Amino acid sequence: MAITTQQLIQWKQQGRSIVALTAWDYAIAQLLDAAGVDLILVGDSMAVVLGYETTLPITLDEMIYHAKAVRRGVKRAFLLVDLPFLSYQESIQQAIHSAGRVLKETGAQGVKLEGGYPEMVKTVARLVQAGIPVMGHVGLTPQSLHQLGLRQQGKTHETSERILNEAIALEQAGAFAMVLEHIPTDLAMQITQKLTIPTIGIGAGLHCDGQVLVTSDVLGLAEKNPPFAKVYTNLRQTITKAVQDYALEVRERKFP
Repeated sequence: MAITTQQLIQWKQQGRSIVALTAWDYAIAQLLDAAGVDLILVGDSMAVVLGYETTLPITLDEMIYHAKAVRRGVKRAFLLVDLPFLSYQESIQQAIHSAGRVLKETGAQGVKLEGGYPEMVKTVARLVQAGIPVMGHVGLTPQSLHQLGLRQQGKTHETSERILNEAIALEQAGAFAMVLEHIPTDLAMQITQKLTIPTIGIGAGLHCDGQVLVTSDVLGLAEKNPPFAKVYTNLRQTITKAVQDYALEVRERKFP
């Protein structure tokens, strides 16, 4: 049976950690789902997989195209899709239209939006009223990289208070979970203790209710990894060696 928002919230209450990873196609999604990943995110980080330098250029149509492929590979995990830059910030109506397209066209169970400023809180509340499950995202928000950079957020008293208040406001607006990205461990612990919904950390320390990483980082496919990622294997090296061996055998007429 597919995992639900209610189950994720229940796991927080039970102290069961939530395992989350990203996916961008059918094959990867099928492997993650079979391996027991609880939440699969079609993240706008997929922009880097597609060759973009940042998450900003990826479009809603591209996100939907890949999410449809991921959906076909997922049987158990909760499937979530990022709304990409400028597909929800213009107005509440735009956000409803974009999120509605994602749910209708991909079969995903929810969307994720970045930011917790007052207008975004209103947007989240309206999406939830429309029956669209929303995951919040505070701390480092990569869609704001030209304002924030990619450095750790919440290191001062003022910024940590702002991030805490944003997380609380998003929960009150109806978000079912919260990504905490690249913030100090003690701040992530404070937010996790304050909220009744699960927190999913990425570069936010051990005290979140779950963890998410970009799968290409975990598998060693990326050229460069963020400082908080852990590389569990080096598929970049493995694939390169396999292809080189194949090429050599073809050239030396050893294959087939």
